[in-house]
Amino acid sequence: AESRRAERMMRSFQRGFTMIEVMIAIFISAVMFAIGYSAINQALRDREGITASQARVTEIQRGMRVVAQDFAQIVARPARDTSGTGQLMPAVLATARDNTVLTFTRAGWSNPAGLQRPAEQRVRYRFIDGSLVREHWLAVDPALNIEPRQRILMTGVKSVEVRFLDPVSRNWRNDWPSAAASSGQLSPAQYDAVLLTRPLAIEFTIVLDDWGRVQRLFEIPT
Repeated sequence: AESRRAERMMRSFQRGFTMIEVMIAIFISAVMFAIGYSAINQALRDREGITASQARVTEIQRGMRVVAQDFAQIVARPARDTSGTGQLMPAVLATARDNTVLTFTRAGWSNPAGLQRPAEQRVRYRFIDGSLVREHWLAVDPALNIEPRQRILMTGVKSVEVRFLDPVSRNWRNDWPSAAASSGQLSPAQYDAVLLTRPLAIEFTIVLDDWGRVQRLFEIPT
């Protein structure tokens, strides 16, 4: 009896799997593969989204850091007009014309290579095609029609606004210097007031497509 029982067990082991058992195993494997593939695909999409978000945060942080460094180095240094009129332009200028946001002179331009150039720099911020663009000239008083060098600070920008805290009236203004003060020929008495005076602070507001409204207040050194 024991030998017959053992023989029957050996035959059952040697028989193998039935077609139904094989189909069930394949079906279970396919389900597990589909679940695993979906999880891996979702993880890859999440990783791409996180990478894009990190890149966006880095772009905004870097752009705002450049703005902060520029405003912290603003100096009372007028500059020649590059359009050929020969007029002196104020150290800080904002007229809300075309796409120019702000033009100013800053110091502290690092020169690690020891090039023959000044430490001061003429800088202009512009709002172009949904981007905040920083432009600078290699000289504070550049030659006629010399094109500045451009750098895109931030993309995905809806609008850029600046306001200035007047040191005399202590009121906020949207232009600098005032249109009335900067119009016409300047007398010697008006020279310092119009060309050299800097605001006490600059309110910088930028509206981004994804982050919305970002506002910073910068104290201007005097």
